[in-house]
Amino acid sequence: MFKQLKSIREKKWFAIMSNSYIVILTIFAIWMLFFDTNSLLIQNQLNQQLSELEDQRDYLKAELAKDSATVKMLSSDTAIEKFARERYYYQKKNEEVYLIEFKDSINEKSNE
Repeated sequence: MFKQLKSIREKKWFAIMSNSYIVILTIFAIWMLFFDTNSLLIQNQLNQQLSELEDQRDYLKAELAKDSATVKMLSSDTAIEKFARERYYYQKKNEEVYLIEFKDSINEKSNE
């Protein structure tokens, strides 16, 4: 048994791996890659969150531009009245509103 240990100690890879600097450097590298608060795994998750937030920002900017265009369009009273009538089916007093729906725009409940 001691001969086996002695033969292992004499090998070049054992001498390199048992060097204290190599051992400390390996432990440090493993710590930094997996266990530290700024580890590679956490950085990966943060980059993914950043990408999702940038996508959300772009979507919200597009929505803001669309809403700004709607606000500019609604600068007059007649435009506001037209928008309210079309979108929310508002009506004036003593006025009747008829909704005309085409057959292809109605969801047929019998087919579901």
